[in-house]
Amino acid sequence: MSALAHNSIVAVIGSGAMGAGIAQVAAAAGYTVKLYDTRAEAVSKALADIGKMYAKLAEKGRMTAEEATAATARLQAAGSLAEVSDASLVVEAIVENLDVKRGLFAELEALVSDDCILATNTSSISVTAIAAKLRRPERLVGMHFFNPVPLMALVEVISGLATSEQVAATVYDTSIAWGKNPVHAKSTPGFIVNRVARPFYAEGWRLLNEQAGDAATIDAVLREAGGFRMGPFELMDLIGHDVNFSVTQSVFGAYFNDPRFTPSVLQQEMVNAGFLGRKSGRGFYLYSEGAPAPVAQAESAQATPEFVALSAAIGGDGRGHSGVIRSLVQRLEQAGITVSRRVMQEGQAHDEAPALHCHGAAIYLTDGRSATQRAHDNQHPDTVLFDLALDYAGAKRIAVARADQCSDAAYAATVGLFQAAGFIVTRLDDVPGLAVMRTVAMLANEAADAVNQGVCTVAAVDIAMQKGVNYPRGPLAWADAVGVQQIVTVLHHLAHGYGEDRYRVSPLLRRKLATGATFHAE
Repeated sequence: MSALAHNSIVAVIGSGAMGAGIAQVAAAAGYTVKLYDTRAEAVSKALADIGKMYAKLAEKGRMTAEEATAATARLQAAGSLAEVSDASLVVEAIVENLDVKRGLFAELEALVSDDCILATNTSSISVTAIAAKLRRPERLVGMHFFNPVPLMALVEVISGLATSEQVAATVYDTSIAWGKNPVHAKSTPGFIVNRVARPFYAEGWRLLNEQAGDAATIDAVLREAGGFRMGPFELMDLIGHDVNFSVTQSVFGAYFNDPRFTPSVLQQEMVNAGFLGRKSGRGFYLYSEGAPAPVAQAESAQATPEFVALSAAIGGDGRGHSGVIRSLVQRLEQAGITVSRRVMQEGQAHDEAPALHCHGAAIYLTDGRSATQRAHDNQHPDTVLFDLALDYAGAKRIAVARADQCSDAAYAATVGLFQAAGFIVTRLDDVPGLAVMRTVAMLANEAADAVNQGVCTVAAVDIAMQKGVNYPRGPLAWADAVGVQQIVTVLHHLAHGYGEDRYRVSPLLRRKLATGATFHAE
């Protein structure tokens, strides 16, 4: 392990939320920390706040009183940049502006020793570009923390074209010593998290734009079926639509207007209106005292169907598409619903995928086609699709869509079936891929492209999305669980249905499909 020795001095430039958080973590890990800001009063406030935080942690038993006192003593205010000249690591956490960052590092390079590591906490600017004007660009590395720093485990260790492997390794190991979960990444637009997370927001905007459901309904489906801690709209309200829109624009421009990262006109309207989310008191939701809680759509109670059958055999190892259907059938059976197995007869749904049947309805897991299109393709009008769930055994909600040709009786029987298994059933309008499935497919696709382009490893992208934005499962682990075949099929149908390059399939997904391999070896 090549972490900085504990007698090393760490300097943090910038005493805002990020800088103060970095200083708090480094000092708690046993390092002497010098905090500098152009505003001396801001440094004093930050140090006082950190000391109070240590005291609270001691009260809660998360550190001893002695550890809190020692950590506080290791924090020092630097009155000028010259006072950080003895640092072994300098972490910059100032404004996101390339010229300002370059100017700061030029000053620092003239002050610190030649073996001092320079790190930038940038979330969006090229590490290569920041280092380009330095005399020794190989010692500059990205050290991207996530807010709030003391609570979020992830650190993206970003290597620019000139960054020394030893420098990146030292920062990686030092992050571990600070109690963090670091991942290596190459300096490309958005790094890992801000790139791979774009579809989570983008598909939400698409669903809203196509009137699949309102924001509260889409959020509830992603949260209560998909297992995400927050839905896309409540998360963007928390981040701030101005900030989220700016990051999307930045990534879109940096990738030369790749349609996969196209910003939403609807979000631009939110920003233009000043509906920025929590910080403005209004986004998709109201945040004033006494504001009504958002209500997601839920279907009214329907009778449990008398007969339920499953067509197509479920074999294999319980993974992939068959595994998804199997877990849903298990929940139905545990709820006391008898699910018969049967062979399809001529004139019934012509689809090779497993399907549930009740009262004439053919009920399929979405494959990226609309229910209306699938009903047409199968020549079976009474077609209903259900959405992906993280865990059908524990999911609170399930989303469904009915074909335009579907009878009310067949649809009511489908709703009654899922309600009998304890699901809140939410109807989305008949959009391709529904909500969770298309979001997961696009997250997996972007993650696969990041790996394919050498930005990071399979393990790194899954760790980053779980630790950096609290996803319930890494995108590529999710692709393994759902089945690479299913992910590719969904993307293919989305691309065909929309006629857009946005949904093109990653070459790495195609390679995995061709070999039958998974991303994570068992």
